[in-house]
Amino acid sequence: MAGPSDESAPPARPYGGDGAWAQQLLDHLRPAGRDLGRLVAWLARSTGAIVCLLDAHGRLLAGERLPLDTTVVADVCAGRVAAAALEDGVRHVRLVGIRHPGPGPAAGAVLALARPAPFDRHTAEILNHTSAVLELLLRERELVDSGRRLRRATADLRLAILQLLMVEDTVSARRVAAGLWPGLLEEDTARVYVVETTAAERDRLAEACADATAGRALVVRCPAMDGHVIVVGPSTEVGERLRSLVTGRPGTFLGGSPRQRLALTATAYGQAVTALAVAHFRPERSAVYAARTRPAQLMDPAGLRAWAGAVLRPLDALPHHVRAELLATTGLGLEFTAVSAAKVLGVSRNTVRARMDRVAGLLGADFSRLAVRAVAHVALNTEAAHGPYDPGGPAARPADRDGLTDLFGTRALRAWAEGLLGRLDADGRDLRGTLRAWIAADAHAERAACSLGVHAQTVREHVRSAEPVLERRLTAGGTDLYETVLAHLVVGELPVPELGVTNRDQPDSPVHG
Repeated sequence: MAGPSDESAPPARPYGGDGAWAQQLLDHLRPAGRDLGRLVAWLARSTGAIVCLLDAHGRLLAGERLPLDTTVVADVCAGRVAAAALEDGVRHVRLVGIRHPGPGPAAGAVLALARPAPFDRHTAEILNHTSAVLELLLRERELVDSGRRLRRATADLRLAILQLLMVEDTVSARRVAAGLWPGLLEEDTARVYVVETTAAERDRLAEACADATAGRALVVRCPAMDGHVIVVGPSTEVGERLRSLVTGRPGTFLGGSPRQRLALTATAYGQAVTALAVAHFRPERSAVYAARTRPAQLMDPAGLRAWAGAVLRPLDALPHHVRAELLATTGLGLEFTAVSAAKVLGVSRNTVRARMDRVAGLLGADFSRLAVRAVAHVALNTEAAHGPYDPGGPAARPADRDGLTDLFGTRALRAWAEGLLGRLDADGRDLRGTLRAWIAADAHAERAACSLGVHAQTVREHVRSAEPVLERRLTAGGTDLYETVLAHLVVGELPVPELGVTNRDQPDSPVHG
């Protein structure tokens, strides 16, 4: 029951002597001493009481849980009373409401003390001052928590914008970005950068990238690679600032794409990842996607566009947004793994595989075959670079083996392929033969080893040894591997695959398992 405090009882002397408690309390406001548990433990020692700190929902924040009158606690939490004193014949209890930083009288927490002796004036003074310090600490914690939630929400929003760009939904991406970063995506083009560090340093690197670009770029923690930060920057200045940032941070690398249309953000991302691999071998630790000769540049442009249009024609019957989503997903899935593509797009890997299976079914393509993936990659990249083929344009080449063989027949393309693969001939280990067998086995080292009569580890070592000679990543897959496959097709060391064998008359055929 409630009762008055006994002011005549002998005062409980806080440890440290008269007046020392005030300095000790102030020490809990120092940056190194701001800890609820430590402060509540100090209060318990200073008052000779059992102390507990509860939040407004009755959860224990610090101290030892006490049996308390739930009605009184509810009144204090609701702000109907600011404090209460109870006595049950065995113990004396004080409850003090710690005001919530928001509007209204409700308390954000309740401080409760219980001890055998009554609370004298001295201990009441300590209690009152301590409750004020607790209010400050709780407000600070709430601000820290709110800041953390805001940063997380902002990061999620940035990722959502990137994922919209990845599937070519630039209209929605601009709409989402306009609220927080007005003007960020106003331009129709941008460059994509990937900055790499360790997973432990990634959060600090992301903050440094955001500070360096000063709101002029979209900075996203890569959902697929723990050490990567993705930056989409319309301004040339963004690249300069990122290079300066990398220069001052050892162990950090930067890869960048050339300027691309926003709708080609997925393509630019793949280019930036390729450039990042090159950056690891450069003293400046940064690289831009090399403007080296690509096999598609050595093919007849009109014929290539017509052939790619014929390959992708089965998708034309789909609604535009469905077609764009399927192609964007397939492009990422061909460039990276299904798991990585799923993380970048914010969908499940089963969704990525289902979309790719659907495209494969429509195109009559077996994506389990490496050569087929390489050829499909050419078709998708051709449309990404030039847009869908205009049926009113030049007559389409057939989307079959003969049509592709014709495109591979240019003298310049054959010279490029022979020059690329010829780099391997100087190695006495027959890297070229091992690489050819590995590609024919769809990049399975064990199957290639069986055909060559060697150990699988030998195959892996030869493929890795071919990478610096060709200046291309092979084991990671993607553009570099597909170009190497095309070189083998062009010189005739591997057969040109066929597309369009199945389901060509069923533009909306079911997903294939």
